[in-house]
Amino acid sequence: MTWSIVARDPLTGQFGVAVATRFFAVGSLVPHVRGERCAVATQAFVSPLWGMEAADRLAEGELPEAVVLDLVHRDAGQSQRQIHMIDARGNIAAHTGAKCIDWCGQVQAEGVSVAGNMLANGRVIADTLACYLDHPDLPFAERLMTAMEAGEAAGGDKRGKQAAALRIHRSEDYPWLDLRVDDHPDPLAELRRLYDVAQERYLFVADAMPTRANFSGVTDRTEIDAKIAAEEARRAALKAAPDAS
Repeated sequence: MTWSIVARDPLTGQFGVAVATRFFAVGSLVPHVRGERCAVATQAFVSPLWGMEAADRLAEGELPEAVVLDLVHRDAGQSQRQIHMIDARGNIAAHTGAKCIDWCGQVQAEGVSVAGNMLANGRVIADTLACYLDHPDLPFAERLMTAMEAGEAAGGDKRGKQAAALRIHRSEDYPWLDLRVDDHPDPLAELRRLYDVAQERYLFVADAMPTRANFSGVTDRTEIDAKIAAEEARRAALKAAPDAS
């Protein structure tokens, strides 16, 4: 019922998951990320326990392949489940159960994995991966969204559209960006709109939040307020500019 991309940005070390489906509130269950350590997506007949446990174990240094094999061994429902993951060293592992609904499968390249089930065709994940690889210069969030849009254009979830999500972690276990579209006729387009809204002021604040390396974070609002004001001025200028068409 879902396809997703898990990736590590080689330029920043950020981990991210993007997902879309014809199922309500997919962002509440599928993505699991640990800052600077791993990203996991658990889907199909979803087990949130798989996602939480896998992320914790990868964060502690276990290899993805060993984690996947253990989850499959212990779960009587493994034939209906799908999971894929990447760790801090770039190791990738995946499982697509034998009873996952066609089309289902997984593809990967260095630093990125794409998996899905109940899809219109195999091009959904192939085009998602190809698009991600074709856009290395995009900011990480935009690269993930652009890749998912390519998968949607190839057919997406064969039942239609409903929900999408994007989660990115920098150095911390709390997300730098966590966008969810729980119920919408065009969820990936709505995800884009929310990302644009986040850039108005939210991400400036997110950049200033405390981290392991800087427990206090940025406590002087002057620079944050200046960046917000500059962004407001930029948007106002764009809105006032004559229509180039």
